[in-house]
Amino acid sequence: MDVNPRAAIRAGAGELVDLIGPAALEDCARDIAAGALPSIIAERIGRPEAAEAIAGIAEASRAWGPERAEAYLLGLCDGAARRRQAVHAVWTGPREHALPVRHTARALVGLVEGAERELWLSTYAAKPYRPLLEALGGALGRGVAVSIAVETLSGAGSAIAGYEPAHAFAGLEGARLYSWPKALRPADAKLHAKLALADGEVLLVTSANFTASGLEHNVEAGLLVTGGLAPAQTAAHLRELVESGVLERI
Repeated sequence: MDVNPRAAIRAGAGELVDLIGPAALEDCARDIAAGALPSIIAERIGRPEAAEAIAGIAEASRAWGPERAEAYLLGLCDGAARRRQAVHAVWTGPREHALPVRHTARALVGLVEGAERELWLSTYAAKPYRPLLEALGGALGRGVAVSIAVETLSGAGSAIAGYEPAHAFAGLEGARLYSWPKALRPADAKLHAKLALADGEVLLVTSANFTASGLEHNVEAGLLVTGGLAPAQTAAHLRELVESGVLERI
């Protein structure tokens, strides 16, 4: 082993990040600090060929001190994620200038159309919006797992009228619809997140509800994040909300 544990960790992390990406390396860092076997860690992330590199980092971590090594590894993960990440502003509403900006509806539909494995959507209010429904139908048709979290009329109180927001997606056979049961919420709490997430890699966070007004007419703003830790962390958080029962199937 390299006589300099810090250098050994940095070299191993550089090899691993190219193989598994910064988000998976962050998971590895925590498992290594917890003392998990390298072969088990590699199996958990679905990359058994990474076991040797993980073992090298684990050995150097023991020599340097697990807590210090974990902090250093997490810093390397964050740096790698930032280098790989692209962030773009996304807007709905009038344009009074020539600056190039991404339109909310096009960003949302493009994200859905580009998904290969898994899609998550979350919105407070929703009404049928044909371009989005067509893109979601196409995603389901090519085998993408589609999950959608929406507010309910009872949860919104008097703030939403008409049909249940989930009705906007009623024709999407195979889509999983979720909401936050009112009985499990603090008083006056809302399911107010507006986001779309593709494959744990592309994340749109927006102020726009998934309605024609929100996606085409209002003044709304958001960010489209490609790569880095934020999409993967959001995917993990959504899975936890489902597994813990905070979000329940409608």
